[in-house]
Amino acid sequence: MLRVLVTRPEPGASRTARRLQDMGFQPVVLPLTETVVLPVDAGLIPDEAVAVAVTSANAVRHASKEVIAALAALPCHAVGARTGEAARKMGFSSVIEGSGDAEGLANGIAAALSGEAIVYLCGRVRFPMFEQRLEAAGVQVSAVETYDTLPVRYSDEAILALLSDQPVDAVLLYSAKAVAAMQALAKRPALQEAFEKTRFLTLSARIAAAFNDSAGKAIGIAAQPDEEALLALLRVLP
Repeated sequence: MLRVLVTRPEPGASRTARRLQDMGFQPVVLPLTETVVLPVDAGLIPDEAVAVAVTSANAVRHASKEVIAALAALPCHAVGARTGEAARKMGFSSVIEGSGDAEGLANGIAAALSGEAIVYLCGRVRFPMFEQRLEAAGVQVSAVETYDTLPVRYSDEAILALLSDQPVDAVLLYSAKAVAAMQALAKRPALQEAFEKTRFLTLSARIAAAFNDSAGKAIGIAAQPDEEALLALLRVLP
């Protein structure tokens, strides 16, 4: 049975672990990052905004009631189905779901809303491409940071105890920040043996690029940036 390390923050980590169990894998939950709420002054949200964009479900889940109340009447462009579902649960009545790709979402908004102003609910840690693409098309983007992503620290002893001194077959990585944390762990002398033959499976090529070729052929990249495609990589591991 393949042992799979789940590195995403809770509550998503436990949800992924249950999926892995149902698929016949042995999950080991070790969140390498955590999300924390950032204070936002809803009064600073521009009145001229005609739409909301969201590329992460966390961005709406961590938004305050005041922020949601100020934006809920606007159409919400969500990157994919899970983010769209989170937006509806938080109170957005008009949600337009993309295919799960941030670049595709940016292209769609750029074509429809050139010259207009939008609010981008997001995290403090994010790829700049989304905003850059919109601004290049003349869309005025007001980024509202609702959460931050912070590393979680573990001692060698805590990790070895969690792993039961057994090697890890695969690691699921959902962000560039998690890649950086994973690289640091794998280099620790006490942990090198546990990760010596590990395959690192990433949600996208951008996230895989954070390895800077240091993991070589041990990196797998999901065919599209969603968990379904990421977990599919486990079925074809040698």
